[in-house]
Amino acid sequence: MSSFLHSLGRRAFAARKTVLALWLLVLAVGGGAAGLLNKGMDNTVTIPGTEAQEALDRLSVTFPQTSGASAQLVVVVPGGVRDPGVRREVERAVGELDGIEQVAQTVSPYATDIGGQISDDGRAGLITIQLDGVATAIDQATKDRIAAIAHGLQQRLPAGSQVSHGGPLFAQNFPGLSIVEALGLVIAVVVLVITLGSFLAAGMPLVNALIGVGISMALIFVATALGPITATTPLLALMLGLAVGIDYALFIVSRHQQELAAGSPPREAAARAVATAGSAVIFAGLTVIIALVGLGVAGIPFLTTMGVAAAVAVGIAVLVSITLVPALLGFAGNRLQPRQRARRSRREPVGTRFFTGWVRAVTRFPAVTVLAVVAVLGLATVPAAGLRLALPDAGALPEDDPARVTYDLVSEHFSPGFNGPLIVTATIVTSTDPLGLMDDLKREIERLPGVAEVPLATPNPTADTGIVQVIPEGAPDSAETKQLVAEIRALHGHFHDTYGIDISVTGFTAVGIDVSDKLGAALLPFGVVVVGLSLLLLTMVFRSVAVPVKATLGYLLSIGASLGLVTLVFQDGWLADALNVERTGPVISFMPIVLMGVLFGLAMDYEVFLVSRMREEYVHTRDARAAVTTGFVSSARVVTAAAVIMFAVFVAFVPEGDANLKPIAFGLAVGVFVDAFVVRMTLVPAVLVLLGERAWWMPRKLDRALPSFDIEGESLREELALADWPRPGSDEAVACEGLWLADPDTGRPVYRDVGFLLPRQGVHVVRGADETAVSALLLTLSGRLQPDRGKLKVLGHALPARAAAVRSRVAYVDAGDGGVEPVRRALGERPAVLVLDRTDRVSDPGARREIRDLLAGAGCTAIAGTTGLADLRDILPAAEAATTTDLRDDAVAPARVLSGAVGQRLS
Repeated sequence: MSSFLHSLGRRAFAARKTVLALWLLVLAVGGGAAGLLNKGMDNTVTIPGTEAQEALDRLSVTFPQTSGASAQLVVVVPGGVRDPGVRREVERAVGELDGIEQVAQTVSPYATDIGGQISDDGRAGLITIQLDGVATAIDQATKDRIAAIAHGLQQRLPAGSQVSHGGPLFAQNFPGLSIVEALGLVIAVVVLVITLGSFLAAGMPLVNALIGVGISMALIFVATALGPITATTPLLALMLGLAVGIDYALFIVSRHQQELAAGSPPREAAARAVATAGSAVIFAGLTVIIALVGLGVAGIPFLTTMGVAAAVAVGIAVLVSITLVPALLGFAGNRLQPRQRARRSRREPVGTRFFTGWVRAVTRFPAVTVLAVVAVLGLATVPAAGLRLALPDAGALPEDDPARVTYDLVSEHFSPGFNGPLIVTATIVTSTDPLGLMDDLKREIERLPGVAEVPLATPNPTADTGIVQVIPEGAPDSAETKQLVAEIRALHGHFHDTYGIDISVTGFTAVGIDVSDKLGAALLPFGVVVVGLSLLLLTMVFRSVAVPVKATLGYLLSIGASLGLVTLVFQDGWLADALNVERTGPVISFMPIVLMGVLFGLAMDYEVFLVSRMREEYVHTRDARAAVTTGFVSSARVVTAAAVIMFAVFVAFVPEGDANLKPIAFGLAVGVFVDAFVVRMTLVPAVLVLLGERAWWMPRKLDRALPSFDIEGESLREELALADWPRPGSDEAVACEGLWLADPDTGRPVYRDVGFLLPRQGVHVVRGADETAVSALLLTLSGRLQPDRGKLKVLGHALPARAAAVRSRVAYVDAGDGGVEPVRRALGERPAVLVLDRTDRVSDPGARREIRDLLAGAGCTAIAGTTGLADLRDILPAAEAATTTDLRDDAVAPARVLSGAVGQRLS
């Protein structure tokens, strides 16, 4: 990966105009497609498989006039709505509403037999409007007409009267952006200038993020043509895209400056920055993407869509960062080098002293630091135990929104439950007295605790389905209403035994309760997936057991603290006014699972960028304590800048942001702050110092079984160091020197001190008394086994850094196992090098001659292995010119060294 990114960085730097033009073209095409195909946002939430949704789907067939969207007009008159003049005007408005094409039915407040409502004090009346179709099917003209009729009615009523329109139809709020969100970008620019030292360098991450976000937004709006997308989706993608786009570019530009300071020319500095920091960016981006796509574990379509859209935004940010940033560095050329070096020399000692002092302070008494951090974050987590979840309704809208005004007026003059009535459906097809049955159901439900009233109980025209409208005493998002839904559903068996019917509870409120319950149930499996993933990925990256466990426990502390503070602010009201929280209460249902997914990826970002430097120092010095200090100081400045930028972007969406996004943005801002500064920069150094060398321990079997991610570009450095070895411009098929492989358990040599040069299309023979030792060396030369030390290049590729490239061009064949046919198949794939193992086991003279003829016509480099001094002239072309390596007799090769390597072929 690092070698590929190094090449990509060099090419992007050289072709900077083309790269920039291509990304701008993609942005322009995406924007144009979004303008043509955009179908608008849809905040309708459906959860297939839940009782409420299934009942609603059945009603759309059996009782369609009750399954569509609904709206309300609340009329408040100081003298009372029963005044004849007032009643005349209200009935006129009801008639006007009935005349709207998409209105299925309008219930007058005076029609008390079919659900009309007048408040106990007579001052308020409620007009209920049932529409023909779901909310997304109702056009804007219908909404505007309802609003106009409400306004006209208020004009005709006595002075001091109030008429407001609202209800579920108007509860959908499609948020936009305000100037407050732009403040996050302003803070980001300031931090970038301070960190990178110039406006030129600071502008690159910003340009990178804006182009990536623009493309992501375009793709989301194009996707609205394929299916419904909630209004929160593009805002979440925007927030994440900006944050990671800026941060990922910051990491690359900062590494570019370090390479310039070390004396690399601009093009090579950009290439090395992309190869090293770019590798970490790809890994960090993948963790965020996997966590976001993992939101699909909940099995909720709108949440899966939200996760995929945000994952696409992060993926585009990664792609833009590793291609556009080196192109932008190409435009800067040498202009960054002298100015940055001068500014760094004046500023760096202060930063170094601060971070050195910080890490020494938190590691001086590491046990005390660990206990203090765990205690503080544990205390912050306690409120999360009382977190309640619900889908937002009109009560979460701004106070001056008509739907919010209606919501508050209904709560004031009627039971709060009128803002979210329940619908109990019953299959009454077997009843001989449907009207009497519905009356019986009404009486039984009215007696339940938590029921304010039951204004309507009626069968449909075909008498196969009945509905009972239930008004709870509590608000739609209250715990009392949730308990009432559970109690009604618990009576299913009673109603079936008594009346022979099946009941279901549905309606907007019941759907919201089912959504919250399903999301709550998904938290544990999602958490297991995320935690398990973090353990696996970090184990592969850091080759350690303790580091992944520590990282995962730190992530859980960050999540707990975030959820606890969200509960205090948005549910309990702490600092609610300061953060412009319109209404406290239950938090939007999908906040915890989105927070867990997104914060997981971001936490792993900081873990990778901070701890990878510590691991690099430990590998080089084997001084565990010094590695923590040196690695921390070298990476803390950039991690601090990245965390401040993310915090600023997230927190900017809190004061004026969408009510649905506010708790998510606040939780992410708190989570980033806690995870970066409290967990990663305080707890992590203390834990690593406390563990010492044990922090980097890993069982050998696990180390061999897991793939390795070279995110710091160690293999690239080895490859660059061998670029002019064995001599500048050399083009040997194989060059090796001092190769050594030992048994990992005993340390005894398998082979040692092997070195030779083999030209292209040359022939080489490896001989030894131990057949397994010969096979081990041949597997090493074919890129399938890694030596413990020594230099090795095959076809110009340094090993083990470019093992994958070598394996794709070098075929390994066990001739003693299959004879001629495996050789024929391998040569059919046209390898540049053919490695023949156990050639002395091919005993048939005809087979040996056939192999020689095949090799003579292939024109590839040949390497053969044999034991003893067997004559290979009859199996190798030009055998008389072959070079030879004789393995030492005291080399002993345990068979387990070759586990998983023998038998690999060109593929």
